[in-house]
Amino acid sequence: MTLQWTAVALFLYAEIGVILILCLPFISARRWQSIFKFRIWSWMANFWNKVFLTMIIILIILFLDAVREVRKYSSKDLGVGAKLQPNMFDHMHMKLFRAQRNLYISGFSVFLWLVMKRLITLINQLASASATTAALQEQAANANQTAEKYMKDNELLKQTLMDGKADKATEKGMELLRTEMEKLKKELKTSGDALEKSHKEADAVKKQVDGLAREYDRLLKEHQELQNLQDNGNKKED
Repeated sequence: MTLQWTAVALFLYAEIGVILILCLPFISARRWQSIFKFRIWSWMANFWNKVFLTMIIILIILFLDAVREVRKYSSKDLGVGAKLQPNMFDHMHMKLFRAQRNLYISGFSVFLWLVMKRLITLINQLASASATTAALQEQAANANQTAEKYMKDNELLKQTLMDGKADKATEKGMELLRTEMEKLKKELKTSGDALEKSHKEADAVKKQVDGLAREYDRLLKEHQELQNLQDNGNKKED
């Protein structure tokens, strides 16, 4: 194997190892994103697109060269001398085998290089989506807590308003009761005054009745005396 194909084979093995490491299930996408944020990767990110395009061009050129070699040794017709010489026949098949091997190595190298690029992009996108999802979940949790707090505050406010209304209604009721009490007190006072006045008037009437009774007794007594005097005078005349 020549130097260039040895380098391509080593590059293919490195790609397989990197892809296997990137596919490890116990390393999360956010951990990979934190690894990709190291200073060395940040420095390499400035040249990543150029390196990627350069490697794609080199691998495609090697792949096309391998295709050419395969077609060259596949379509080449061996002469009668080559058939009579087994070493030449084996040499041609060995070159065809090497060309096919180089074709597979370069082809898989191009394919895995594209897969690795896409895999790294998807890991970064997944990590960003996970971070966004975590932030949204945290915001949703905070929003739920805030909503619950507002609901509790709203319930307390409603309860306070209801208590305020009840207190207001009670205050109005007490005010009405006080008004009724004042009214009843006034009526009671008026009734008391009227009753007292009635008692006074009754006492006055009673006194007047007693006075009239005494006056009647006195007049009756005087009338009786006058009647007796008149009867005595009539008897004397007879």
